[in-house]
Amino acid sequence: MSQRAIILLSGGLDSITVLALAKQQGYECYTLSFDYGQRHNAEINAAIEIAKSYQIKEHKIIKLGLDAIGGSALTDQNIDVPTQMQAGIPVTYVPARNTIFLAYALAWAEVLKINDIFIGVNAVDYSGYPDCRPEFIQVFQSLARLATKAGIEGHAITIHTPLIALSKAEIIKLGASLNIDYAKTVSCYSADQHGNACKVCDACRLRMQGFLNAGFPDPTHYRA
Repeated sequence: MSQRAIILLSGGLDSITVLALAKQQGYECYTLSFDYGQRHNAEINAAIEIAKSYQIKEHKIIKLGLDAIGGSALTDQNIDVPTQMQAGIPVTYVPARNTIFLAYALAWAEVLKINDIFIGVNAVDYSGYPDCRPEFIQVFQSLARLATKAGIEGHAITIHTPLIALSKAEIIKLGASLNIDYAKTVSCYSADQHGNACKVCDACRLRMQGFLNAGFPDPTHYRA
């Protein structure tokens, strides 16, 4: 029986890279996406198509109501998505998002008796989110050991973050070596219903610069 893993699949550039990497390493992949009350469903639609193209064992979409809490430009329609890069932690940070996502992945891993979870967090070219740092992953890894039946019984669940120390350009180069079609992905915070990107939000700017630095054509679909 092959190794199995749960991959957090947002439909964006980083998550498809992690999925392709896990597949290359021989994992049978289960993917987990979240409809958490974000501004658009373009990423979710992309995740569905990506899961199909990679012949995932099972793709689960969890519906969360983080828009009921708000506090982020991604979940609160009263907060505008900024069109310039911001210093510090930007308003697009969704409070505790990766903590919540990883908790669901941890629960599903226990149910399926899977010992490996992959997440595409990145601490180099990122928007300043505190839950993308190695320190956060290290602490969550300790929680996974202490707070689960699997951990207590000696079947520790490992959180894998293969992109955490890579620049966006390095991630794109890695993806090119894995024959990833990044045109299938959506990163934009303000994408339209067809997945066309705005070109001015933090996510778009980081993505565009990544392709430029990597020396590859940008396949992103931008709004006219």
